[in-house]
Amino acid sequence: MAVTSKKFQIGGAKMCKKTVLFRIAGFLFFLVSGCAVNPITGEEQFMLIPESQELEIGQAYAPEIEKQMGGRIPNEAVQAYIDSVGQRVARVSHRPDIQYHFMALGHKTINAFALPGGYIFITKGMLEKLNNESELAGVLAHETTHVVARHAAEAMSRQIGIQLLLAAAVSSTNSAAAAQAADVAQQIIGLQFSKENEREADLVGMQYMVDAGYDPRGMVETMQMLERENEAAPIDFLSSHPSPQNRITYLTGRIESRYSNAKGLKVGSEEYRRAALDRLPK
Repeated sequence: MAVTSKKFQIGGAKMCKKTVLFRIAGFLFFLVSGCAVNPITGEEQFMLIPESQELEIGQAYAPEIEKQMGGRIPNEAVQAYIDSVGQRVARVSHRPDIQYHFMALGHKTINAFALPGGYIFITKGMLEKLNNESELAGVLAHETTHVVARHAAEAMSRQIGIQLLLAAAVSSTNSAAAAQAADVAQQIIGLQFSKENEREADLVGMQYMVDAGYDPRGMVETMQMLERENEAAPIDFLSSHPSPQNRITYLTGRIESRYSNAKGLKVGSEEYRRAALDRLPK
């Protein structure tokens, strides 16, 4: 390749060295901007959604997800109870500074999921299958970990793409734009996390619920419930999760190694019945 004192050729076109260096620097900046640090592990993770935009994405898609998942359960006492348990867990997380929103939705499926920015949802179908407050705390702690570790933002970066995500989030009365936003919201509901992400959400979530004063066995009981329900009728989201039996094994091992001597941790069967089960719409 012939090189002059000021310029050199790339692909047959002459380009100033300064321009080439500028473009290389821009490309390197793009690569760096695609990485973030997991606040739990301290390790780098792929990320195209800036942390500053996570709240905007949560705010933009929360209403559409509410609509698609049966809307808010129309009982403010139930909503306040779910939020109080979630906030108790969130306060002991690695990111207590996030403004978390915990909400119960009216969909009959067994599910719970999280949006970036602290929006966490649990369905009526899931609430009906739980037996006590510690089980509820375990579900909400698992989803809180997804928010804290930015698993949801990472999965969106990979599975949806930042351009489509942000474009569809722009409010518009245009029917095509509304349809696109609805489609993206459906993709968010069906996000698939890696098995490593799910294991982290289980184990860190268990630590959160213990730190918040809840019996960690509640998380194991929830996995046992999911295993029973999945045998009776397959649960959609379990197809992309580690098997409940596998999760029961490592969660039970964690309880035996770390929490076997813990005393005074809350189960809350009666509180859950009064505050949630007795008030859920039929």
